Amino acid sequence: MPATIDTEALGTERPELGLVQILDPEGGVLPGAALPDVEDERLRDLYRHMCLLRAIDLRLEGLQRMGRIGFFGSARGQEASVIGTGAALEPDDWVFPALRESGVMLLRGYSLSRYFAHMFGNQLDPLRGRMQPMHFAAREVNQVSWGSCMATQLPQAVGAAYGMKLKRRGQVAIGYIGDGGTSEHDFHAALTFAGVWKVPAVFVVQNNQWAISVPVTKQTASATIAVKAVAYGMPGVRVDGNDLLAVYREAKAAVDRARRGEGPTLLELVTFRMGGHSSADDPTRYRDARLVEEWAARCPLKRLRAFMEATGRWSEADEEAMARDQRAALNAAVAEAEKVPPPPPTDIIEDVFSAPTPTLLEQRSALEEELTEREAKRRAT
Repeated sequence: MPATIDTEALGTERPELGLVQILDPEGGVLPGAALPDVEDERLRDLYRHMCLLRAIDLRLEGLQRMGRIGFFGSARGQEASVIGTGAALEPDDWVFPALRESGVMLLRGYSLSRYFAHMFGNQLDPLRGRMQPMHFAAREVNQVSWGSCMATQLPQAVGAAYGMKLKRRGQVAIGYIGDGGTSEHDFHAALTFAGVWKVPAVFVVQNNQWAISVPVTKQTASATIAVKAVAYGMPGVRVDGNDLLAVYREAKAAVDRARRGEGPTLLELVTFRMGGHSSADDPTRYRDARLVEEWAARCPLKRLRAFMEATGRWSEADEEAMARDQRAALNAAVAEAEKVPPPPPTDIIEDVFSAPTPTLLEQRSALEEELTEREAKRRAT
């Protein structure tokens, strides 16, 4: 029988574990909860991006099943954690994501066609098809690719934040990680240096309950992940990661604190990975379907939509128009990206140095000759 998680131990029913919430699972405002300062149109835009992230996941799943892309990692069920934290940033801030935070770059203005081009690994991809899928990076939105090795992005975020502190430009670095990544040494090294140096950084742990097939209860004996912040000399805040309003409010407070020069914050966002770890994973082998059903009732999209409809910020007509527009946008983006050819083999020497060295130029010339010969042989046969 697949393992299950005691949802009471997650803190959603245990106030003493300090879970910050604003909305209940039905979208109602909890008694005494303070709403974040966010304009109505901005809130509607955040909801649209949450829905777009869900729609992209479904589209990528279809593309992968058809063999048109090789791999993807889903953020389904974690949209509020992704979009809520991304919304707290300014354009000059830098993002160091893990597997499931690609929605942040879309929120920051990255184009859908280039997003899908990365998944196809073609010439439209700014990384020129050299990275694995889901390893997005783009200077235009200040996002650095993660490296698949768990937690390595956190020391990188700390280094960038230290540079920001020295240059006094008022920037912030945000580093993302999953609950399983907190068992890696780079997590501890990053938070140690961040706390000592008081760098302008925010660390976001998306506690989605599973490190592939290992449940969070086997990752740590501490009552929460947020409490670990105490050892590193920084605040630790535990937030309902399916509550967009709570995520945004606490992320904004952490970013503002960092920007004021008051040091880093660790945010634990309690959420759930509705799908597999990746498109190569079968979660039914280790996870009880009843647990998935429990968390489906806490869907971040349904929760925020219910709140917006109840407060006159959204309607069924808005929902239908958004779904229609997003479907058209996705169709156009996939069609545009898929028709772009792959990078030429001779492109491989670019970006090794600021300018190709004589040796690299010689190697490229040899490669061009070999490709020409192969093409001539192919045509002759």
